[in-house]
Amino acid sequence: MIYDLVGSGLPFIQVLALIIAYVIALMIAFCSHEFSHAYIAYKMGDPTAKALGRLTLNPLKHIDPIGFLCLLLFGFGWAKPVEINPLHFKNYRKGLVCVSLAGVSANLILAFVFSGIYFFVGQLLLASTNLLMIFLYYLILYVITLNISLFVFNLLPIFPLDGFNFIKAITPNNNGFVNFLQRYGTIILLIFLITPVFDIIFSYIVSGLLNVFFAFWGLFV
Repeated sequence: MIYDLVGSGLPFIQVLALIIAYVIALMIAFCSHEFSHAYIAYKMGDPTAKALGRLTLNPLKHIDPIGFLCLLLFGFGWAKPVEINPLHFKNYRKGLVCVSLAGVSANLILAFVFSGIYFFVGQLLLASTNLLMIFLYYLILYVITLNISLFVFNLLPIFPLDGFNFIKAITPNNNGFVNFLQRYGTIILLIFLITPVFDIIFSYIVSGLLNVFFAFWGLFV
């Protein structure tokens, strides 16, 4: 990400503005995702995340320095996972389902809302030569793309992603499929990440979802 901007040939001040926009968008996407896990876990009866200070939108509580740096440099990274204790849930399986879907739901809502903002004012902002307007344009664009990407990626039914936690919550305990994914999920995930075909399919899904959002907002024009 940063390498692409630095080598883009844009003026330094504009590159700096775009990097700041990207960093802010990352914090919005990560913090909303992790806060939603913590909040729903708390509402389901588990105080663990709150006790650990995760029931907040403060980026310092959610950002993993190495994961954040990797995302800035290489386009792939991670935040600090929210710790929960499902034994505290009022309803064990319901709690697991709700918590596993909380983060991706927050990302989807943010992407949807910001896609509407982009649809109606994006071209006006891009047409401006004012640095602030350009900054706002890319901030909105980055918030959309990062949140959609987190939504799609985390829905993959592979350990340790939210999609796996959802599958685990709705299937019988100790079933072979879940045990296999829990044992080999990290390896499978790494294989996916270095496979060009996965990147193509992932980009196609992200673009398709974005087009659905734009089609929806287009109904109001």
